[in-house]
Amino acid sequence: MIRIITIFFLFIGINSQAQEINWMSMNEALAAQEKEPKKIFMDAYTVWCGPCKMLDKNTFTNYDVIEFVNENYYPVKFNAEGPEEIDFKGQLFKNPQYDPEKKTRRNSPHQLARALKITGYPSLVFFDEEANLIAPIPGYRTPQQLELYLKLFVEDEYKKMTSKEAFADYQENFEGSFE
Repeated sequence: MIRIITIFFLFIGINSQAQEINWMSMNEALAAQEKEPKKIFMDAYTVWCGPCKMLDKNTFTNYDVIEFVNENYYPVKFNAEGPEEIDFKGQLFKNPQYDPEKKTRRNSPHQLARALKITGYPSLVFFDEEANLIAPIPGYRTPQQLELYLKLFVEDEYKKMTSKEAFADYQENFEGSFE
């Protein structure tokens, strides 16, 4: 009986771990990309941002989102106003004006956030297999809204789009499967 209970709790523990996005730092994702090329999906957030917290609570806990992101991307959590140093494309990006006294409220934007032209939070940023910027997508997204972008970029459909009309057509005809 104890053996069955142990196996049951072990199974639950394994399952609960599998039901989270395997977030990493940008430095970790870039190192992983060198070993095995895969696109990067970045959640650029700030600690004070309400929609960022909603994204964590409502979207990044969705099973379909978790499974798809973990399988197809290197997922990165990036505090766009944090102190992390990031070695990106041969350049070291920092936040020299970061104020530790303000670590729970608005702070100075990180140099990488500026370089990526992130102007609002949250921003969902996509990179190709060589860490080239594909696009930053500003704003909160539900799992179903995010699905469109996750699949658009992972399947390279965006490369076929040459106009806003082409994207609108893709969006109109997109049939999602996320719950």
